[in-house]
Amino acid sequence: MAQILVTGGLGFIGSHTVVELIAAGHEPIIVDNLSNSTISVLDGIAAISGKRPAFEQVDLKEKSQVQDLFKKYSSIKGIIHFAAFKAVGESVGKPLEYYENNLGSLVYILQEMRDHHLDNLIFSSSCTVYGEADELPITESSPVKVAISPYGNTKQVGEELIQAASEAHDFNVISLRYFNPIGAHPSAQIGESPLGVPLNLVPFVTQTAAGVREQLSVFGDDYETRDGTNERDYIHVVDVAKAHVVALGRLLNRKNEDAYEVYNLGTGKGSTVLEVIQSFERVSASKLNYKIVERRRGDVTAAYADTTKANEVLGWFAEKSLDDAIADAWRWEKKIRNID
Repeated sequence: MAQILVTGGLGFIGSHTVVELIAAGHEPIIVDNLSNSTISVLDGIAAISGKRPAFEQVDLKEKSQVQDLFKKYSSIKGIIHFAAFKAVGESVGKPLEYYENNLGSLVYILQEMRDHHLDNLIFSSSCTVYGEADELPITESSPVKVAISPYGNTKQVGEELIQAASEAHDFNVISLRYFNPIGAHPSAQIGESPLGVPLNLVPFVTQTAAGVREQLSVFGDDYETRDGTNERDYIHVVDVAKAHVVALGRLLNRKNEDAYEVYNLGTGKGSTVLEVIQSFERVSASKLNYKIVERRRGDVTAAYADTTKANEVLGWFAEKSLDDAIADAWRWEKKIRNID
């Protein structure tokens, strides 16, 4: 079908999207600097799909490398841009690195799109652009708040950059605002495998259960939620990946009604941290070692999506449950730790 450039394509969401792109008949070109992924993910993608996609190790912060990349691949029909630093907490301590990496690389990609007359872009955005929402569930028309973390601000500014570039250069863009992707491919060939200490809840849960981490810290139990812990919309990564293929098809087939469109990706239901722990204990038939600690700076109380727009316009629906996602994440963790 079409040759698609996938930046951050060996990352968690990127690798699952590459699998779905291949299944849909596309030819993905993976770009990754391996800052939070490993080359072995290519083997997992090949094992699932029966095809080993092209891979380019490129640092998108380096303009000359981005220019060389677009010269080499002159037949691409679209770009899915995942490559970014993505941890809320880490961004508070490393704001300059987050702005340089997340915005600098985006500017260089948009410049190459302009110079090579490319016009189809899927942008990996985030529900963090909504901040602490006034009303739940969150719709695409909910106000974009002043960001409470540098990471969230890079996604806000990234959307603003893309929208301005779209108006100036006739790009067709879809920004997908994810809520909380979790899980792994059901085959256990690829999954979430952060380098170093996990910055997201579910891999910390599974690593704690596997004995890699001594204990899980639950950051606060005094939030205004049903059990006092943070509430998030946890969505299976395969569902998220499939949404990218649907959105890409909308652009390639010129079905988009606006040059710049935004869609929430979630399940439409919130789950608290304690409910995630309970889900893990349910699917694994084991107890998890965790403790309640002080709140973490930058965390919002609750965020879950209204997915009506994605359901009705894209025809996309989240199909997998929280237990499905946790079970797949645990299967993946056991595989990489050689646990029976």
